[in-house]
Amino acid sequence: MTKPVGPEGGERAALPELRIGKVASEGELFSALALREIVFIEEESIPESLERDAEDAGAFHLLCFDSGHAVGTGRLVLLDSGPEGAPGIWGRIGRMAVLKSHRKRRVGSLLLDALEKEARRRGCIGALVHAQVHCKEFYLKRGFTPFGEEFEEAGIPHIGMSKRYESGEAALS
Repeated sequence: MTKPVGPEGGERAALPELRIGKVASEGELFSALALREIVFIEEESIPESLERDAEDAGAFHLLCFDSGHAVGTGRLVLLDSGPEGAPGIWGRIGRMAVLKSHRKRRVGSLLLDALEKEARRRGCIGALVHAQVHCKEFYLKRGFTPFGEEFEEAGIPHIGMSKRYESGEAALS
């Protein structure tokens, strides 16, 4: 059996079992919004009026649970076109928030993988994100490419990034 290896090559403690699940109730949606409040409104000082939007109602939301407690969230919104007007159905992944206590524990990667899988299941030909500039490397490592100029969103520097799925990959579930 292979043991987990830390960044310096030595052993590290195994991660607790994390579970990703679709938001399936009003209570779970409130948990997702509460996580976003902690990360975006409290930690990053983003006004609630900018953090919450009308897209929440129609978005696909996920939660990451650790021992039954919600520790991360993200959402997927379907778009009629992609970056810089690219045709076709695209998914915009966003509002990814992970509690400080669970960062660097693959929660963000697990959420992104699950949101991309859902985008492909829904027939998207690609996904895009408005990445905070300090998170650019996270998305680059996962196959996203920057497009356009850096911009400010809620007072924080962002960059548009996209990932086009291979032909036929959209149909995979």
